[in-house]
Amino acid sequence: MNHPDITNINTPEIENINVLDFDPMPSPEEIHARVPLSEKAARTVMQGREALRNILERKDQRLFVVVGPCSIHDPVAGLDYARRLKVLADAVSETLLLVMRVYFEKPRTTTGWKGYINDPDMDDSFHVDQGMEKARQFLHEVAEIGLPAGTEALDPISPQFIGDLIAWTAIGARTTESQTHREISSGLSTPVGFKNGTNGDVGIAINAILSSSRPHSFLGINGQGRTAIVRTRGNRYGHLVLRGGDGRPNYDTVSVQMTEQALAKAGLPPNIVVDCSHANSFKRPDLQPLVMADVVNQVRLGNKSLVGVMIESNLVAGNQPIPDDLTQLKYGCSVTDACVDWESTEKMLRDADKLLREVLPKRNQ
Repeated sequence: MNHPDITNINTPEIENINVLDFDPMPSPEEIHARVPLSEKAARTVMQGREALRNILERKDQRLFVVVGPCSIHDPVAGLDYARRLKVLADAVSETLLLVMRVYFEKPRTTTGWKGYINDPDMDDSFHVDQGMEKARQFLHEVAEIGLPAGTEALDPISPQFIGDLIAWTAIGARTTESQTHREISSGLSTPVGFKNGTNGDVGIAINAILSSSRPHSFLGINGQGRTAIVRTRGNRYGHLVLRGGDGRPNYDTVSVQMTEQALAKAGLPPNIVVDCSHANSFKRPDLQPLVMADVVNQVRLGNKSLVGVMIESNLVAGNQPIPDDLTQLKYGCSVTDACVDWESTEKMLRDADKLLREVLPKRNQ
């Protein structure tokens, strides 16, 4: 048998054969220096995190609501939404803690726009360095308005760039089973909501909550952008998000009770959030208000495990494809999943506020 002469092997032909280039990326410290954290923004984030922890620990009787666009693509429209949401947040603050949904990273089944960080210009130019700075700037402005922000942790190094501006984190249905994301969650400074699997399996999320509550050591980057061994203490504020699965909802009373039992069997607190979108509304935004109303009714009837909801909402209802001519984009309309409009959002939350005012103060007694 003839063996190749390994003495003539050129290293570049062995590694990175499918990599075109390594473009330089600013370090987290550099991005932080360009968009420094103001005192008011820091206060918004810290107060938001504390309120969320208090809700999960039953020290605060309110529900939290992660509400906002499926994804951010236009910062002008996004801040327009944030200012409206702040007014509404103050109006319903006795019963609901509103957290603005600020999603910059979108997982894709095959291909498609991956989000504002990955491609801020929406033209496949992939200026990730610019996207990261713009994302941080947007989060800072939302915090300056006085709204805590929630996002999905998808890229494992993004939290080093923007994590100080996040109050709540989601781990999506496609990544809840990922060891990498469980390890990341164990070190995040925010409460973390793990979604059930796309097939509806809540066991995946329960395992993720258990895993992320433990210490981990893994490869990551530090503030200087250097590869580092990240060692975490574990995150004890993991909780479960029901988003439906296999095209079927799982927010009904039977599904919620079965989830409570599964959490109890695992020795975990009964903290459940219902995502009003995705399979729970059959991806029809017009059904999200019905899901929200059902959750509110369950709380009114005595449920004690439901601590929050998620709503995909924008200024304009529905969604739109990304056109070649970006000037043709409809203002305030999603370019990813379809959303309910602002008027529906305001009605959903004001109705919930009215129905829960007399119930929540007695809920934890």
